[in-house]
Amino acid sequence: MSAEADGSGDVDSAAASNVDRVDADGSASVERICERLHDVVDPCSAATGSNLDIVEMGLVKSVAVDGGDVAVEMRLTSPMCHMVPYFYEEIEGRLGDLDGVEDVDLETDAGFEWSEALMTEAATEKRQALLDEQAARYESERTERASPSN
Repeated sequence: MSAEADGSGDVDSAAASNVDRVDADGSASVERICERLHDVVDPCSAATGSNLDIVEMGLVKSVAVDGGDVAVEMRLTSPMCHMVPYFYEEIEGRLGDLDGVEDVDLETDAGFEWSEALMTEAATEKRQALLDEQAARYESERTERASPSN
């Protein structure tokens, strides 16, 4: 059983339908796994204040479940990403305690595949709203400094 994420929201839509917690064979469902992946915040987005999760960022490429084995394939946003240990810890921690999960395997790419086009529409809007807010604050502060004090 697997769900592919291609930026069109396939993994995201799978996460929205989390009726089955454990499949008939006793393994955790892909839907439940995707739901948990929504709890993993991309640290670079957190640093900018947008707090986007790895699913809405389009970082989750695929999720596959084979019995108790879960494989997550993930994109990095940059070849310079230093957060791979964080992703391993967070993903293994979030998925490892699910009923039916015995082993979690995370595979990351080299950081050349990701683009902003892979983000969900909601994530893009949230990010743009934050950028607009920061630009307005910067302009306000710049204007205040440029005006003479009374």
